[in-house]
Amino acid sequence: MSARLAAILALMCFTALALPVRADTLSDVRGRGELVWGGDLQGGEPYVFEAPGDPTRIIGFEVDIAAALARRMGLRGARFQEVQWSNLVPALERGDVDIALNGLEDTPDRRARLILSRPYFVYREVLAVRRGSPYRRLDDLTGKRIATLNQTYALDILKSRPVEVALYEGQQEPYFDLQLGRVDAVLLDHIIADRYGCSLAGVECLAAAVAKGTYVIATRKGDDGLAKVVDETLGRMIEEGELRRILVTWRLWDDEQEPTATPTATPTATPTPTPTPTPTPTATATSTATPRLDAAQLTLFLNGAAITVVISVAAFAIAMPLGLFLGAVRVAAGSIGRVCAAAYIEIFRGTPVLLQLYVLYFGLAPVLKLGAMTAAILGLGLNYAAYEAEVYRGAMLAVPRGQVEAAAALGFGARQTLRHVMLPQAMRTALPAVTNDFVSLLKDSSLVSVLTVVELTKRMTIAAVEIRSWIGPGLLCAALYFAMSFPLSRLSRRLETRLQNDPHPRFT
Repeated sequence: MSARLAAILALMCFTALALPVRADTLSDVRGRGELVWGGDLQGGEPYVFEAPGDPTRIIGFEVDIAAALARRMGLRGARFQEVQWSNLVPALERGDVDIALNGLEDTPDRRARLILSRPYFVYREVLAVRRGSPYRRLDDLTGKRIATLNQTYALDILKSRPVEVALYEGQQEPYFDLQLGRVDAVLLDHIIADRYGCSLAGVECLAAAVAKGTYVIATRKGDDGLAKVVDETLGRMIEEGELRRILVTWRLWDDEQEPTATPTATPTATPTPTPTPTPTPTATATSTATPRLDAAQLTLFLNGAAITVVISVAAFAIAMPLGLFLGAVRVAAGSIGRVCAAAYIEIFRGTPVLLQLYVLYFGLAPVLKLGAMTAAILGLGLNYAAYEAEVYRGAMLAVPRGQVEAAAALGFGARQTLRHVMLPQAMRTALPAVTNDFVSLLKDSSLVSVLTVVELTKRMTIAAVEIRSWIGPGLLCAALYFAMSFPLSRLSRRLETRLQNDPHPRFT
C-alpha cells in the first residue's frame, strides 16, 4: 500500500511540475525586447521569403509589417520563427510564437479559436483553369477535381460544393498539376494566383472573384493584453499611412485595400463568398533580382544537412541502447517484462511516426512542453527503438542453442550468458540491419519539419519555391542525402568484415 501511495504522490508531483504556467505574454514580449512571429518561408513571395542574392536575410510585406509593429511597440525588433503553414495555429496555441502573421484568413472557426486583429489586407479568391476549357464559374466545375491549400478559406468554400478537393502544401504545385491536367481548376488567393499561376503557359485566371476575405494577425485566447496592443498598433499604422506605404512598396495596393488600409478603416466582417469583379491584377514585388541556386543557397543547404545529421545521430543514440534493452527483455526477462516490451514495440511500430511526432510536440504540450529539436530527436529515437528491438531480438535468437547450453554448463548465469555469449554474436549479426535502419532514420528525419525544424528537405522546398524550380534544389538535396548515407554503408561493410575475422568477439 505504501509503495502504491508513493507512486501516486510521485505522479502528482511530476504533473504539477510539468504543467506550464501561462505567463503574461505581453510582459514576456517586453521583457525580452522582441516580438516572435510565426510564418512559413515555403509560402514564398510576397509574404515572407529569403532575399534574392542573400538568402540569409528574409524579406516580404509581412516582414515589414512585423518590423513596424515591433518598432511601434518599443521593442528592439521582430524575430521570425519558421512554422509549417498547416501547423501555424497549433504552434501559436502551443506558445512557440507570440503572434501568427502569414496570410492568416479571417474565418468564423478562427475567430472562435483565436483573438484576431483588424484586417491588414483584402484578398480575392481567384479560380484558375486550363486555357480553352469550358469552365467559367465555380458552378461549372460540379464533380470536377479542384486544387487548393490546406487550412484555407478556399478549402472551406470547396467543402460546401459538390467537387473533388485536391489538397496541397506548396503554392506552385497546384498550378503545375493544372498545366499537366491532373486537376481541372485551382482556387487560391489572388496574390498566389498572380505570382505562381496566371503567368504559366496554358493557365487562365478567371476575371470574376469567387469570394473576398481579409488577412489578420492572430494571438492566443487569453493573451488579451498582447492582442489589444497589436490591434491598436496596427490601427496606428493604418491611421498614419504606414500600412498603405508597405503595400504600395510591394505593389500590393489596389482599390480593394481602400476600406481597410486607410485612416477611416474599421475592422471588417468575416468574408462571404459573393462573386465580384476582379480589379487589375497586382504586380510582382519590388525585388528585381532573380533568385538562383548560388553559393549562399549552398551554405543554407549544408546547414540543413548538418541539422539532419545532428537529429539522426542523437535519435539513433536513443534508439540503439533502448532497442537493445527491449530486445534483451523480450529474450531473457520474465513474462511481465516480455509483455511490456512487446506492447511498446507493437504500439510504436503500429502507428505512423508522423502521428507520434504530432502527439509528442502538440498533444503533450499542456503537460510537457518540449522544444522542437528535443521533440524531434526524442520522437524519432523512441520510434526507431521499437525497430531496433526486433533486430537485436532476432540476432540474439540466431545464436545456436548449444552455445547457450554450454554457457550454462560452465556455470554462467543468465545475465553472464547474455553479455558474454549472446550479445557479442548478436551485434555482429545485427550490424547490417542496424546500419540500414540508420540510413532510413536519416531520411525519415525530413518529417520533423512539421515541428518547425528546418532540416535538409524543408530547406529544399523553401529554395524550390523561391527559385521556382524543383530540379536544381531536388538534385542538390538528393546529392547531400547520398553523400551522408553512402559512407555509412561502406563503413558497415568494413566493420562487418572485421567482426567476421575476429574469432573472439567481446561485448564490454
